[in-house]
Amino acid sequence: SGFFWFIEKDPDFWKEWAQRTLKNALTLQDLNKNVAKNIILFLGDGMGVPTVTAARILKGQMSGQSGEETQLEMDKFPYIALSKTYNTNAQVPDSAGTATAYLCGVKANEGTVGVSAAAVRSQCNTTQGNEVTSILKWAKDAGKSVGIVTTTRVNHATPSAAYAHCVDRDWYSDGDMPTEALQSGCKDIARQLFENIPDIDVIMGGGRRNMYPRNTPDVEYPGDKKHNGTRKDGRNLVGEWIDRVKDKKGYYAWNRKDLLSLNPNNVDYLLGLFEPADLPYELERNKETDLSLTEMVDVAIKILRKNERGFYLLVEGGRIDHGHHEGKAKQALHEAVEMDRAITRAGLLTSIYDTLTVVTADHSHVFSFGGYTPRGNSIFGLAPTVSDIDQKPFTSILYGNGPGFKMVNSTRENVSTVDYEQNNYQAQSAVPLRMETHGGEDVAIFSKGPMAHLLHGVQEQHYIPHVMAYAACIGQNKDHCRTNSGSPSLSHISPMLALLLAVKWLLC
Repeated sequence: SGFFWFIEKDPDFWKEWAQRTLKNALTLQDLNKNVAKNIILFLGDGMGVPTVTAARILKGQMSGQSGEETQLEMDKFPYIALSKTYNTNAQVPDSAGTATAYLCGVKANEGTVGVSAAAVRSQCNTTQGNEVTSILKWAKDAGKSVGIVTTTRVNHATPSAAYAHCVDRDWYSDGDMPTEALQSGCKDIARQLFENIPDIDVIMGGGRRNMYPRNTPDVEYPGDKKHNGTRKDGRNLVGEWIDRVKDKKGYYAWNRKDLLSLNPNNVDYLLGLFEPADLPYELERNKETDLSLTEMVDVAIKILRKNERGFYLLVEGGRIDHGHHEGKAKQALHEAVEMDRAITRAGLLTSIYDTLTVVTADHSHVFSFGGYTPRGNSIFGLAPTVSDIDQKPFTSILYGNGPGFKMVNSTRENVSTVDYEQNNYQAQSAVPLRMETHGGEDVAIFSKGPMAHLLHGVQEQHYIPHVMAYAACIGQNKDHCRTNSGSPSLSHISPMLALLLAVKWLLC
């Protein structure tokens, strides 16, 4: 970075950089109006704009740069919009109501998945008649292959809105449900994963314990009772799934070795459940035995892309959110960098000619970084001066609330006495809470590929799947699509022009 520091003193450096950017921007006047054969949504749970900026700096610093001038893969996407994340009954939203918005195209109440705002959280009898379907279902109904990949449980808030209709996001298995709800006929989310859309092609993440009868020891941690099965109905959902697909090139994997030994060309259905609950944080992952998000995305796309009608894939970097809730910024930011790696991998396996890729967040967090830090300051480092009130140093990263609040002798803890760069350091917060809260500001939507330009301006969050469906000629928007033997053809643009656009994109 010494070299950069030197050339940055030359005004021509900045002018030439801006001119290159301008030249690139001018190529975007030829809009990509192809039909999107494939649609991919990358959802960074809790990945607000400050998290994106800090992850960018971290990514640069991980490769020895000062970081600020680094580009994340998502930074390279040509179109950006802002998403208004509020739920119908919440100014600062949760991950369930928001998932219903960006997957089902309908805003909803916090804590509910796959149901409209007429449904009331935890009230089973408000489910029926208020179900809303997701873009995953619209894609499946159109003959596409569909997949879900997450670093959380496969029945957690984000993925569950893709297939479930549930008035309570916490009804992971029937063991988590009140008797009254079960008697009224409500189904737990794990069960809905296998019953509502029975032929989801690829499912990968955690959540094994919700699939097995109560007290069934976990395959990986048989001695640890907290990982035992939780189901009261005695069903083995994984066993049932295996029986259903074993003659249809269906495979179940519960560890990295099993998954990576599969040849995607010989797999049509895949269920991968790699932990009893959530997958480990990227920083704590055992690289030999635990899968990264990038590895899962790689396998998913290689299976899904065999379908000549294309695919829909939902990818969740779900533990960015968990890191922030715990006040552990280092965990959260490394999760965000890993999701960016997965975005890079998806880009290498697909083409902007026929694949719409959208990257967004469900909501933000009360995470911030500041303090007049100099260029190249470690993102986890200290501000350059001490407080002029309490004369103590402070970290650049701070939380508005959360578990990092700490008083020593009735004053703020002196951070220079602790290791604030360690993986699980909890950054200081203004208000003490066991769990840090979400933030309410708009989040970014990055997009590239066919019809990506429709994701522009400041939009309501529920607009996202409507654009994705329009681009892919699925769901309610099909009038603009020319069909040839039932499959959409490119009605707007010559293949040659599209090819040139793709080449131009690669060169830039």
